[in-house]
Amino acid sequence: MPHMFDIKKYILAFVITAVIFATALWISTTISDRKLAEVKQIEERISVDIASSETQFDLLSEVSCKDLDDTFLSQELSDLATKLSFMEINRPSDDPELLRLKKAYTLLEIKDYLLAQKVGEKCKREPFSILYFYSNTTACPDCQKEGIVLTHLRRTYPAVRVYAFDYDLSLGALQTLIRILKVKNEFPAIVTYDTVEYGYKDLETMEALLPQAIRDSISTTTPETISSESITTARGGGMNTSLEGMSC
Repeated sequence: MPHMFDIKKYILAFVITAVIFATALWISTTISDRKLAEVKQIEERISVDIASSETQFDLLSEVSCKDLDDTFLSQELSDLATKLSFMEINRPSDDPELLRLKKAYTLLEIKDYLLAQKVGEKCKREPFSILYFYSNTTACPDCQKEGIVLTHLRRTYPAVRVYAFDYDLSLGALQTLIRILKVKNEFPAIVTYDTVEYGYKDLETMEALLPQAIRDSISTTTPETISSESITTARGGGMNTSLEGMSC
């Protein structure tokens, strides 16, 4: 009898374990399916946003100077980066669909950069742009911190145009830009006024590069602060809030 009791106990334990495992598997699958559905929705919205932004490029090239300000299209690009951030968190870095959308976004950034230069020449004003190059394959302990600084800079000074580029992305237009600017395989790399600098630049250093007119434009407001703790404790995981995660 004791032997039979042990067998029943083992069978009961097995059944309970199997039920728990099956339940956990079902919950995990349900959550994964839900996340996949959310990612699919993000993909669809990004595709529409990219098409919309491309149309805006064509429209803006025909707009007169008096109808343009220094923030044209910058918010759209920021929104796209945030959506791509969600995808990078939920997809492997070599996911074909993620890479396709990332390439499309990078092309938009380059087009926006070139458009800003043309508008500057046409309207006799020089836009201030920061081109930030990072790597997802080369060790870069300071890239995450730099991304946080640049995100803060862009939020505080809307007229500053910040572009983040994955140095290793296989995209002809990007690699041509890298060759033209002579950006080396050292990160983080920051380009302002066609000058390349390497290594981490803190907020004070970056703000010192801004034209006085841009700094004066927010002198009457209280800019948001950036704590040293948020920099030192930041970790990877997607593009996070745009630039932070694009620098992981």
